[in-house]
Amino acid sequence: MNSAEIIVEVAYALPNEQLIVPVKVTDGITAEQAIKSSGIMRKYPEIDLAVNKIGVFGKLSKLDAPLRHLDRVEIYRPLIADPKEVRKQRAADGKVMKKGGGDAPPEA
Repeated sequence: MNSAEIIVEVAYALPNEQLIVPVKVTDGITAEQAIKSSGIMRKYPEIDLAVNKIGVFGKLSKLDAPLRHLDRVEIYRPLIADPKEVRKQRAADGKVMKKGGGDAPPEA
């Protein structure tokens, strides 16, 4: 690897599988360019960069964000259910939450 090249990873996960693709790219590449050069969009055609949010190491990022050596670009899937709405529904149903989720045991 010469000084003008860096290695980044592009990650995408489904409920039952995940793919992390290491990519050797030129220094100064953007997240969008790294995603496209990884080939991950050919394997998962449902990825639409106009819709899917992305991040670098779990922090939301923009497509034009420049990457550094060993960055991991993550492509996020749309949420199936809004977590706020799920909590509201649980509260409306009268369910009590315990630490870590799930139903709390009955009180004695």
